[in-house]
Amino acid sequence: MERKFFDALIKAMEYIDDGIHIIDASGKIVYYNHAAKKLDEIDVDKAIGRHILEVYPSLSFETSTLLQVIRTFKPMYDVEQNFTNYKGDKISTVNTSLPIMYNNKVVAAVEISKNITTVKELTEKIVKLQSELYVNQNKSSSQSLAEGNSSSNNNLDIKNKNSAYYTFLDVIGHSREMQKIKALGLRASESDSPVLISGATGTGKELLVQSIHNSSKRKNHAFIAQNCAALPNNLLESILFGTVKGSFTGAENRAGLFELADGGTLFLDEVNSMPLELQAKLLRVIQDGRLRRVGASTTIDIDVRIISAINVPLDKVLELGQLRNDLFYRLSVISFEIPSLKERVQDIPLLVEFFIKKYNEKCNKFFSNISNEVLKIFLDYYWPGNVRELEHTIESVISLYDGDVIREEHLPFQFKHVQNSKRDIDVDSNIIQPLDVSLQNYEKEIISSALEKVDNNVSKAAKLLNVPRQTLQYKIKKLDIL
Repeated sequence: MERKFFDALIKAMEYIDDGIHIIDASGKIVYYNHAAKKLDEIDVDKAIGRHILEVYPSLSFETSTLLQVIRTFKPMYDVEQNFTNYKGDKISTVNTSLPIMYNNKVVAAVEISKNITTVKELTEKIVKLQSELYVNQNKSSSQSLAEGNSSSNNNLDIKNKNSAYYTFLDVIGHSREMQKIKALGLRASESDSPVLISGATGTGKELLVQSIHNSSKRKNHAFIAQNCAALPNNLLESILFGTVKGSFTGAENRAGLFELADGGTLFLDEVNSMPLELQAKLLRVIQDGRLRRVGASTTIDIDVRIISAINVPLDKVLELGQLRNDLFYRLSVISFEIPSLKERVQDIPLLVEFFIKKYNEKCNKFFSNISNEVLKIFLDYYWPGNVRELEHTIESVISLYDGDVIREEHLPFQFKHVQNSKRDIDVDSNIIQPLDVSLQNYEKEIISSALEKVDNNVSKAAKLLNVPRQTLQYKIKKLDIL
């Protein structure tokens, strides 16, 4: 029975996409699956029974992860290994190596290898392209400065120099939440302390980040953004910290994003997706103001302001284990939490007006407003894509239709099932009111209805409406309800 189970296990391993090696305690290869054969281009018959260093002469007792496991009795997880096969091809793998114990002795070791050679090659190409991109941007800006007169120099658009386009004028919203965020953002721009911004997708995190940079003393220096979720771990490390020639297959001396952002701002989006081991290296760079390129033995001094963003609430990121505690506290010296659009519906009319104007100009159209039915739908809709979804909705309508008012029949499919029958407001759809007036009337009706249900008890009404009591008191006074 045991023999049948073992044979079935061996057969199953032949169908695994990753390479699997097993060596005995003396270092001789006892198993070698099909994926490993394809990776190393060595026939199984020529590998079985031979010492691992005989088959892989570019490795040593110190660099072979399998032999290290045999020697130390300790497992190794996700360790990068670089070697040259017998054809002279340079191979890079990420290995998980485990000792096999019997009677407190290591009798064998098994290793699972994932080929990352192509990823390594892409790393070098991307780092090279990014370096050239930022160098060319700086050259272009310098040339503009040299060719312009003193007047044009004073009016030089900083977006040509640092790729940060937005300022606080582009942060649309007059809700109390957004006014507070803009005020704090301006204060944050006066400091060099790290900033951590949380918010769901589409809430405008990078817009706020760029605004902080463009109001800071670093505004005439580089602004570089990198999404940490968009790249594999090894590629991200090389892009952030740079590489030295020979550190891996095809590697050259390349500056990473930290060096390219020297004197300016580095924005790390979705930093909570960064692997924990890389987070430790990031923490060291932030604390010391020095970095070591991948494969280097010396350090480089840098002066970079770090602004980062996460797509989960601030109070949840540590609970979920997505950020190291020490890194979280280092990144969140200043922190903001951008509310979802559903949490600041009073900004919808202002945003709609802004996007209508933007896409009228882009599409040569003449829309002036939205109907009251559409306003009610927008106020009732959940907005999972937040401000970005609202913008795309307005863009879609203006691109596809002509007219002066956006009506219900113009809206995309996701709005077709929004329930408006529960609304208590009877609005004549033929009367088009200004958006802020419509919203104010609607808000007044909702608050009055809630107060009526709880006999004008403000605390109970606040709980019913799920808003702070102070906020409700402010609105009652502003709308002259009681």
